[in-house]
Amino acid sequence: MTQRIVAALLVLVVGAGAIYLFMPDRKGAGIVIDPTDRAMVALGGEIYASQCAACHGAGGEGQPGWQTQNTEQNPLAPPHDGTGHTWQHPDDALFELTKSGLSTIACRTLDSDAMPKFGEILSDDQIYAVLSYIKSKWPPDILRQNVEINEIYGFQHE
Repeated sequence: MTQRIVAALLVLVVGAGAIYLFMPDRKGAGIVIDPTDRAMVALGGEIYASQCAACHGAGGEGQPGWQTQNTEQNPLAPPHDGTGHTWQHPDDALFELTKSGLSTIACRTLDSDAMPKFGEILSDDQIYAVLSYIKSKWPPDILRQNVEINEIYGFQHE
């Protein structure tokens, strides 16, 4: 069971990298995931409460058992606080996952609707707002590490 979870996480990480590599160059394209923008964070909090909290938890805690009981047939939402893996992905990958759904990251069609395509429901700006809200909840050390990840992938906030 543990090997399956490790394999699933590896697929997720590799998929996030693949999305980044095959995405059009978006540097300087105005992607704004800004956890310090109060208006954006406030809007993101409202959207998170109505669109994300049912699965990821009101406090971003995720679903119980997400690390040990997560399967393709029974997908469990990971936390978006500092205890999950959300912070380990660059902004572009977070945006694409949120907009296009989990099938994009997995590079194949999944039978479940584990992570819907929010691009069909939310505008790009609303997705940026939700991600800004999520990042505003991370502890300072996690936020710093995420900034470093964005720098590694060549994405820097202006």
